[in-house]
Amino acid sequence: MRHRTIIEPFRIKSVEPIRLSTEPERVAALAAAHYNPFLLDSEQVIIDLLTDSGTSAMSVEQWAGVMRGDEAYAGSRSWTRMERAVRDLTGMAHVLPTHQGRAAERIIYGHLGGRGKVFLANTHFDTTRANIEFSGATAIDLPIAEGRRPDALHPFKGNLDVPALEVLLRQHGTAVGAVILTVTNNSGGGQPVSLENAAAVSAACRRHGIPFLLDCCRIAENSWFIKHREPGMQDLTYREIAQRMFALADGAVMSAKKDGLANMGGFLALRDEALAQACTNLLIITEGFTTYGGLSGRDLEAIAIGLEEVFDPHYLEYRVRSTTFLGEHLHALGIPLMRPIGGHAVYVDAKALYPHIPVTEYPGQSLVCELYTLGGIRSVEIGSVMFGTYDSAGALVPAAMELVRLAIPRRVYTQSHIEYVAETFEAVAARASEVRGYRIVREPRFLRHFSAHFAPC
Repeated sequence: MRHRTIIEPFRIKSVEPIRLSTEPERVAALAAAHYNPFLLDSEQVIIDLLTDSGTSAMSVEQWAGVMRGDEAYAGSRSWTRMERAVRDLTGMAHVLPTHQGRAAERIIYGHLGGRGKVFLANTHFDTTRANIEFSGATAIDLPIAEGRRPDALHPFKGNLDVPALEVLLRQHGTAVGAVILTVTNNSGGGQPVSLENAAAVSAACRRHGIPFLLDCCRIAENSWFIKHREPGMQDLTYREIAQRMFALADGAVMSAKKDGLANMGGFLALRDEALAQACTNLLIITEGFTTYGGLSGRDLEAIAIGLEEVFDPHYLEYRVRSTTFLGEHLHALGIPLMRPIGGHAVYVDAKALYPHIPVTEYPGQSLVCELYTLGGIRSVEIGSVMFGTYDSAGALVPAAMELVRLAIPRRVYTQSHIEYVAETFEAVAARASEVRGYRIVREPRFLRHFSAHFAPC
């Protein structure tokens, strides 16, 4: 029989206490943090859904690996184990370890980018776009039409628009630094990408002689959706599906803080030796020697083990079903969502939840502040705070969607924690018409959502 109850396929061996704050305490804390949840202390948060990056609970095998960590500066045993794990998974000969995914992005996009260059993707995430634009290049998003409509039901809303890609490849030619496929598509609501779409993107890149790169930090979760939604994939293992997708690409960037199930680390994997050598020089200058790349031996061990554990079918079934559990509860409450529910997070359509708040007053920021105030839940805006730009007159050019992401850490929260989140949304919905917008009072040039200051309108 198939049980309705989603049980965690693990036992809890160690616990971390949560301080249960009061609403007056949270109101004061939020004001002191300038209405930006990134500026809260973790001890002020009850349920932390800010990100699933680096927040996983590690397994007993990973903790055992931590104790085995070889901290040699060059040629450590732990590096050999991580390199073998990445090569076996990706099929790529050249593996460069980095302290996290954005460091790998800085290396590859700094090398391939520069003024006049263009990068094309299903949707660039925040650090990807920032590293590309910091080099002087331009980042262009090409999601399929359904990917920009939160209420549209499509099995692979993370897909890249291949006809639009062909047009831009012909238009920009060799000015295209690379085509990037992010799986799953984080900025697009955590939506999966089909293997068929990846193959079509790969073929287009080969016809035009353009590098094709995977942002693969959630590739195990993406493989789950392919196996269960794409015809002809049901008999393959999740790992085999991932390997088929890697086989289509020239390189891959990974933050191992997601589907590597580690608290720190990442890598850049490449097929081309000359490109790998150029990137290796940048790695040594900025990250560390080629066999540690800014990581301790214990981190290398945790990543090597995590890349194996993440493809366990029981884990992936629990991971996707538990995320869907939250999404279904919120949908039943009438909360507007990005649907279907993705693998690592539930995305709320803040623009639809607060139709009275104009995008110039950041409805997503209003929702993240409400969730913290009412329930001590920390989340993140993925809308015009994160991706909005300004025109030549200084007016806001809003993002395509105004979303709030509830990113669920791996193996951290139980079903009762998730039910608490759903219960908080009952209070959010009850007072939705009373909520006001926010204005930005201080912001940096890049990645403003991390450190911007806000004030109520």
